Amino acid sequence: MNSDCFSIGGDMPVRRLGFGAMRLTGPGIWGEPRDRAEAMRVLRRSVELGIDFIDTADSYGPEVSERLIGEALYPYPAGLVIATKAGFDRPGPDRWKMNGRPAHLRAACEGSLSRLRLDRIDLYQLHRIDPAYPAAEQLGTLKDLQGEGKIRHIGLSEVSVAEIAHARTILPIVSVQNRYSVTDRAADDVVDYCEQEGIGFIPWFPLAAGALSAPGGALDRTAEELGITRSQLALAWLLWRSPVMLPIPGTSSVSHLEENFGAAQLHLDSEKLKAL
Repeated sequence: MNSDCFSIGGDMPVRRLGFGAMRLTGPGIWGEPRDRAEAMRVLRRSVELGIDFIDTADSYGPEVSERLIGEALYPYPAGLVIATKAGFDRPGPDRWKMNGRPAHLRAACEGSLSRLRLDRIDLYQLHRIDPAYPAAEQLGTLKDLQGEGKIRHIGLSEVSVAEIAHARTILPIVSVQNRYSVTDRAADDVVDYCEQEGIGFIPWFPLAAGALSAPGGALDRTAEELGITRSQLALAWLLWRSPVMLPIPGTSSVSHLEENFGAAQLHLDSEKLKAL
């Protein structure tokens, strides 16, 4: 397999630049999209471009993102991997409340299967380990669902190295989704651990703003030198950072999707990327 691909769990090969479907929903990640037709075009265009890894969650909308994916892309093309997540309740726009109650996780999985029109979810991720319930009970519920054939592989989100290591004593973990970007590298140790263990690392908020990416900052200057956009450079840096990195930039615009996808086609000077 070439360096543009990664095999999640050893048996699900995907191109390393995927698509995050959170921003297909309304403001505050709540309700229907402002432009539903464009949201559908974004999903269909992502597959046309060759993107074969789409990440969503039951809490995006809630339920809206998953439903749009099912409506736009079913029946799914061969090889398309759809990852989703559970572990949040949504009381309103921009409001997120952890819910790792085992019965909730089970019900959430059933709902995702229905909305995505699937018999089995390729990658099911625990959106957060809820401190209100024992981690072993939350993970055990996912393990049971896997045993029932409803989940193929299991991932975690926003976890430390110690939490990943503990989870792996209960069940196999094939992916980790933490906030990470060229301007936000607090999870460097998690990236290194995932690379060492062959676990996919899915950075969320991969185009985070910050001093480095501000007008006139290092990202801006380097992008200008290379004749590419800041977003493309930020994504190219992530792909360079580790062979297990699976960036999932999200957008509700076809033109922005195509710009982001261009980052996967770039072959940049590693010294410039290292300097960032």
